[in-house]
Amino acid sequence: MRNTIISLIAVLFGLLAGGLLMLFIGSNPFEGYLYLFQGGLKNISRLGDTLATATPLIFTGLSVAFAFRTGLFNIGASGQVLIGGLLATAVGLTFDWSRPVLLLVMILAGFLGGALWAFIPGLLKARFNVHEVVSTIMMNWVAYWTVYYVIPGYFKGEYLETESKKLPDEATLRVPFLSDMFQGSYINLGLFLGIIAVIVIGFIINKTTLGFELKAVGFNRHAAEYAGMRVNSNIVLSMVISGGLAGLGGVAMYTGNATSMQIGVLPSQGFDGIAVALLGANSPIGVFFAAVFFGILYSGTGFMNAMTEIPPEIANTIIAIIIYFAATSILIERLLNKFKKRKTSETNVKKEGA
Repeated sequence: MRNTIISLIAVLFGLLAGGLLMLFIGSNPFEGYLYLFQGGLKNISRLGDTLATATPLIFTGLSVAFAFRTGLFNIGASGQVLIGGLLATAVGLTFDWSRPVLLLVMILAGFLGGALWAFIPGLLKARFNVHEVVSTIMMNWVAYWTVYYVIPGYFKGEYLETESKKLPDEATLRVPFLSDMFQGSYINLGLFLGIIAVIVIGFIINKTTLGFELKAVGFNRHAAEYAGMRVNSNIVLSMVISGGLAGLGGVAMYTGNATSMQIGVLPSQGFDGIAVALLGANSPIGVFFAAVFFGILYSGTGFMNAMTEIPPEIANTIIAIIIYFAATSILIERLLNKFKKRKTSETNVKKEGA
C-alpha cells in the first residue's frame, strides 16, 4: 500500500510539474492534459493503440523489476529486445508451419534470444564480479550491430535494405478478432502474453522457493551463501529470466506492434522499462499499471501536439519528472513517515489534554 501511495505521489508531482511547464510557455495545462489523455483513451481504437504501445513496456518493466528484486541492475533490456525480436523474426520468415506452432516457436525463440543475451553478463557477474551495468550496456551495442549486419545480409526487405521483409500474417501476433474489436487498432496477442508474464513472475517471486532464494541473494549475497544457497547459479538464473522477459518484449514489438525490423535503431523501450519498474515499485502488478500509464502518455502526445501548440517534448519531460520522483521514493517515504509521526504525536497530545 505504501509503495502504491509513493508511486501515485510521483505521478502527481510529474503532472503538476508538467502543468507548470505548460503555463510557462503560455499554454492551458487543463486543455493540454485533456487532449493528452483523450489521445490515449478517446475511443476504442485509441485505447487499443495505447494497450499495444504499453505491451513491450510490460515486458521490459518486468525484466528490469525482476533483476532489481534479485539485487541486479539489468540495463541491457534494449539489446535483449533486439535479439529476441531478431530470432522471432528469423523464425517467422524462415519456416512455413501452421500458425499455432509457428507462433509458439517464435515466442520461445524470442525468450531464448533475450535469455542468451543476458546469460553472458550474468556469468561475468557470477564468476568474475564484472558489474552488470557495464556488461549489459556493452551487450546492447553488440546486439545493435548484430541486427545491423544480419537483417540486410539474410532478411533484407524487397524495397529497403534498412528493414527486414514483412512477416506473413501467419507469423504475426495480430489477429482479426482483436483488430475488429478495437476498430483497426494494432493491438495484438502480445498483450495477453504480457498479462500471463505478470501472473507467472508474480507467482515466482512471491510464492516459490526459487523466488525466495533469488530475493535472498539480492538482499545479502554473503548471508545467502552462508545459508547454503547457490549464489552464483542464482545470479546467472536471475539474469537469464530477466533477459528472457525482455526478449518477449522484442517478440511483441517486432511481430505484433510491427511486422518488420529496422536496422540502426536501439529500442527506447528497453530504457523506458527502468522507469516502468521504478514507478511500479518493482512489483509485477505495479509494472503492468505503470506500463499502461506510460502507454497513455506516449499515445496521447501526438494528439495533444496536433490539437494545441504544446510541444510533444512536454510529455517526455513529465515522464522524466515522474521517473525522478519514483527514483527518489525514499525521500517521499521519509516525508510520509514524518507526517505520520506528527499526526500521531498530535493525537496523543489531544488525548492527554482530554
